Amino acid sequence: MPIDYFVWVLRSPERIVLVDTGFTEAAARARGRTLLIDPVRALRLMGIGPEAIADVIVTHLHYDHAGNLSAFPNARFHLQDGEMAFATGRCMCHQRMRAPFDVEDIVTMVRRVHDGRVVFTDGDADLFPGISVHRAPGHTDGLQCVRVSTARGDVVLASDAAHLYANMDRANPYPIISNLGQAFESWRRLHALAASPDHVIPGHDPEVLRLYPRLPVPGVEVAQLHLPPLARRQGTIRP
Repeated sequence: MPIDYFVWVLRSPERIVLVDTGFTEAAARARGRTLLIDPVRALRLMGIGPEAIADVIVTHLHYDHAGNLSAFPNARFHLQDGEMAFATGRCMCHQRMRAPFDVEDIVTMVRRVHDGRVVFTDGDADLFPGISVHRAPGHTDGLQCVRVSTARGDVVLASDAAHLYANMDRANPYPIISNLGQAFESWRRLHALAASPDHVIPGHDPEVLRLYPRLPVPGVEVAQLHLPPLARRQGTIRP
């Protein structure tokens, strides 16, 4: 199945929070991916300079979620204890386990730790009013989803706890996985946190851009998740 790559902007009158940082053109070339638009450029087209981002939630440290870390000079990075331990521990001795990581991203995050710019969470935490993170392991050991209070209810950004709607619909996980049992249990967690099945947003599904109203920004595709979907999605949710 095709996959898309998303970063998310959480915007309120008080703050702007970025969820994940995408990947670079160099990473795209190295992995045979097509980068339609650089995430930092996409933010600028939306009127958001990277220097204005004070907080970045990194759901996990795979290359497509933790590239561009150096592009946000004023940001604190919010990460699970377990993810840093996983990305720098013994599992990385195995090529299959470390393949989705880019070592330079990990090194950059370690530098941010030593700069005093990483805020660690162990499990669940309320980061800001209306924004909380929740450990949802399985894809990686320290993956975290993000629950956001919106005008239509609590939306859960699943990240790669569920790559596609079909992973949950068919009870068939994406094959890049660290613990199968944890992955199944994390789906239950996603649905318990969300206002409804329609409020769970998978990490890579092109359906998201089809289902949700677009923000009219020339040059970048933006789905507005705080608005109701434009259509009902077919499928059976089996959390």
